[in-house]
Amino acid sequence: MGARGYAFVAGGSRGIGRATVLLLADRGYSVGLSYVKSSDAGMEASRLARERGAGDSIAIRMDSSRWSDVVEAARVIGSRFPYLNILVYSAGVLQVGPVEDLDPEEWDRVISVNLSGAFYTVKAFLPLLKKAPWASIVFISSIAGQTGNVYAGTAYAASKAGLIGLTKRLSVELARYGIRVNAVAPSFVETDMTKRFLEDPGSRRRIMELHPLRMILKPEDVARAILFLAEPASSGITGHILSINAGRYT
Repeated sequence: MGARGYAFVAGGSRGIGRATVLLLADRGYSVGLSYVKSSDAGMEASRLARERGAGDSIAIRMDSSRWSDVVEAARVIGSRFPYLNILVYSAGVLQVGPVEDLDPEEWDRVISVNLSGAFYTVKAFLPLLKKAPWASIVFISSIAGQTGNVYAGTAYAASKAGLIGLTKRLSVELARYGIRVNAVAPSFVETDMTKRFLEDPGSRRRIMELHPLRMILKPEDVARAILFLAEPASSGITGHILSINAGRYT
């Protein structure tokens, strides 16, 4: 058993999810994570988690847009961990461009992964959360769900706004079980997803200048906020959207 408890991070093989897995490991949690495309990235994150202090770690292939995948992942985690204290939904895909260029198939894909997948994951893992002495859920929303003045496209913005609504409703509905539900809403974070915008020095400078603190977030900046919301130190906080945006949207 981990010194602190048990956690699962959907989309934990890269970016914000990976940083969260490693931070949870540093804190002594046993942590499961999911990946979709790269088993190597998933296994590497799991290996690093064990090296950094996780009581146990497992990487599972899970396409969060497929209900059957999510149910199977919950079954595997339930056979490995007695319960779940922390559930983080970090799986997501980006969409950019004007609505005129957005076809219905792409809309469905983005909503399916970013929003439906969050619902599927909560529904499938809820029995494990209800078994825990304390439990919390953290979603990764975005500044794109709070304001339309962003680089991201319509489907992405709608999916992230949907996560805010999901957070608000679930925080009330699951309070009866003592389960808290919160979300973080970061601005630009330096990950593979945003690489196309940040590689060019001129583009990087323009993006940085959008933020009063003149910084671009690292995955670890967001992971630390996720950990705060996830742990009992924030026991009085639920239904909250924590903006992490270097002052861009206040």
